[in-house]
Amino acid sequence: MGARAEECMRLALASARRGMGRTHPNPSVGAVVFRGARILARGTTQPPGGPHAEVVALRSAERRFGTRALRGASLVVTLEPCCFQGRTGPCTKAIIEAGIRRVYVGCVDPHARVAGRGIRQLRAAGVEVVEGVRREACREHHRGFFAVCECGRPFVTLKLASTLDARIATATGESRWITGPQARTMVHGLRSRVDAIMVGSGTALADDPELSARRGERIIRRPIRVLVDSKLRVPTASRLYQVQTGGETWVLTRARARGRPGVVATGARVFDAPTRDGHLDLAACLQTLAEAGLTTLLVEGGGRLAAALLRAGLIDEIHWLLAPRLIGQEGVPALGPLGLERLEQAVDLKVERVRRLGRDLHIHARLGPAGARRLD
Repeated sequence: MGARAEECMRLALASARRGMGRTHPNPSVGAVVFRGARILARGTTQPPGGPHAEVVALRSAERRFGTRALRGASLVVTLEPCCFQGRTGPCTKAIIEAGIRRVYVGCVDPHARVAGRGIRQLRAAGVEVVEGVRREACREHHRGFFAVCECGRPFVTLKLASTLDARIATATGESRWITGPQARTMVHGLRSRVDAIMVGSGTALADDPELSARRGERIIRRPIRVLVDSKLRVPTASRLYQVQTGGETWVLTRARARGRPGVVATGARVFDAPTRDGHLDLAACLQTLAEAGLTTLLVEGGGRLAAALLRAGLIDEIHWLLAPRLIGQEGVPALGPLGLERLEQAVDLKVERVRRLGRDLHIHARLGPAGARRLD
């Protein structure tokens, strides 16, 4: 495979990360065109309707070095090139017409309209294709796209920030700030890389969040805000609904919920969600969000919503920020009831990383087989 292809795939992944949260429903792909030791161009998938990473890289290389430089060059791409006409043309056609001799692919596209067909088209045209370059890293980067294609829902990340005794607020509701500035900076980094941020009505009522991604005092991104509010309790005067704060607001609620006309009047997009055992069916909600184009979702609260998602087996990873403080039993718990009766039913976590962020601890964990199953 060669060290050169590996190095160029690292560059392609770095380019792909720049588009995270900005390309849905398309995956944020990265591409690099190179010839020998020379990098001709790099590309990142543009927002919907714009060119894909391969075309961005090919056009850039052509502008800089001319069409002859592309003849016989190599292309590295994090995901198998698409092979069908959508809002843009097939990338396979652009690669073949450019005269690319060899294509290195990180992972096969799981979409039903591609799924290996792009690779077969390239090979049929005489292009050499090498598969599996940094496959696991590429699949991890494209995990939201894989989740939608394979599970029918976005990849779901749960963020919790609490004291060591798992409390997120005092008995009076005071919660700012439990964690320190380094932890909050990390959270804004998470926000900047996802398609949307989800909160429940309890958190929206208690905190009136804006849910933007900031760097210092500057807003760098406004992911889609998803509010789970079965009874439309959150007033339309809240910041989630304010047009001047920018961004989109999507609301998941019951059909025929009172107050719907007022919510629609704010410009929010309202989705009617089915119920299950008297509550919104969260699995159906996530499927609806995937159908609407979301691939990655960050859940920021509250405890009842987090517990409901865990009970339903709908959380893929957790970022838990722990502050060295104690509030006590009277504080608000970070998690609502999970309804467990036996220890063997406990949500099983695979810890990926533990680190210090200033005074706080950051635990990053994935859900293991036990945590992935429904608890109810």
